[in-house]
Order: sequence, then C-alpha cells, then structure tokens
Amino acid sequence: MSQIDLNAIVKLARDAGESIMSFYRQGETQTWTKKDDSPLTVADLASHEVIAAGLALLTPDIPVLSEESTAISWQERQQWSTYWLVDPLDGTKEFIKQNGEFTVNIALIENHQPTLAVVYAPALDKMYYASTTLGCFVSENGQTPQTLKLNSDVQQPVKVVGSRSHPSPEMAEFVAQFDDAEIVPTGSSLKFCLVAQGLATVYPRLGPTMEWDTGAGQCIAQCAGATVSLFNGDALDYNNKESLLNPLFIVAHPSLDWKNTL
Repeated sequence: MSQIDLNAIVKLARDAGESIMSFYRQGETQTWTKKDDSPLTVADLASHEVIAAGLALLTPDIPVLSEESTAISWQERQQWSTYWLVDPLDGTKEFIKQNGEFTVNIALIENHQPTLAVVYAPALDKMYYASTTLGCFVSENGQTPQTLKLNSDVQQPVKVVGSRSHPSPEMAEFVAQFDDAEIVPTGSSLKFCLVAQGLATVYPRLGPTMEWDTGAGQCIAQCAGATVSLFNGDALDYNNKESLLNPLFIVAHPSLDWKNTL
C-alpha cells in the first residue's frame, strides 16, 4: 500500500464521478435489469470504464474486482492477497430517483481487509478518503479536507442510519432498544460515511449487500474510529469464500452499547 498514491485514487474517483454526472445532469437513466434484479444504467458502465482504465495505469500488477466485471472465477480470485474492489456507482436506485445519494467506491483489499479507500458522492460533491496509515478525511464542495476522528462520547439521541430504499421490521426492532433514537435514512455507502463523520451513531445492516457495496465504506468508517463487525463480533472480511454476498453486519460508534435483536 505504501507505493499507492491515495491522491491519485481520489482523482480517479472524481473523474469517474464526472462521467456519472454527465448522464445525471441530462436526466439520463436508461436502465437494464441484471440477473439479480438490481438495476444497471449507462452511468454504471461509464464509471466502470474510467476506473478500470485508471487503475490499469496506476497499478497494473493489482487485479480489479468490480461490480460490473464479476466474471472472475473463485479459483483465480482465491489466489489474490491484494486487489482493488470497486463499485462504480453504488446506489443506482438513488441515481434513478435523482436524489443525489449515490457514490463511487474504490477500495484496496489486502489480506481480506480494506486498507485504502475512496467514497465519492459526485452530486453532493463530498469526497471521503482514508488509509490505515494516513487516517480518514472528508472534503466537501472542494474545500480544505478535514480529518475525521470520532470522539469518545455517544451523542443523544442515538441516530440510526438506514437504507432509504430498504426499510424493514428488523430495523424498527433494532431501533426500539434505545430510549432516545431517530432513524436517518440514507442511500448507498454514505451510510458508513455518516457514522465516520459523527452524523450518525450506528448503521445496522439487516439486509443483503455484496462485497463491492461495503469495502470502501468499511475502510472510511474504521479509519475514523468506528467499529465494523458481524453481529457476533467477527470481522467483516473479503475474498475468503466463493460467494461475494456479505453476512449481516453493524457499523457503530466504538462507545455505543447495543444489543443484537436478530
């Protein structure tokens, strides 16, 4: 990781975001349905092409696993100790709804854990980036980057960030354990970023996600001091099984006292 320029990955994410925005500004939401019934737009593919080409130039020896290029066998993938994990447009439903809550996600995975990442929300002009050696940062509207580091206190009310597109009874049950709580609905990997920024207290993921949905956001949250784990306390890790489907997990302020309601 020491040889990778985080600023170069930030620029690449910004370039990919601009490719997405060229469609977003036009209201271009031509959509196809993939085999898993999730939507795919021309913007997803344009962003993928920008990122894949950029990473091939920056780090030609590091393989890339992207949501839009998943035809890589487990036999090949299990040999990787280091690779890029990419979601070119996370929150496609939010893109289609034109609410701005979609992101470009790029993460470096080393030994099953994200160690460097960028999450960029181009419509909101919010750039989150982090590495395990440098820490976590956010830049909004092109302003000077600010360091993100959670303080030791949990603020009240407890703010529970959840999916704008996937509400659930399980979420209501989780929230009910807190005396004073409110739900903060948010799309895409911005849910991780809200916890990292101290704008939310906890993000319980009670529905399905894929590894490319979470790698970058996990790095942002962890580098800011949040905890990311399965509900049993085990690590949320990557590329250790054939399926790319994640277990359920929780992102939380390190001092939050929560109980598993599953």
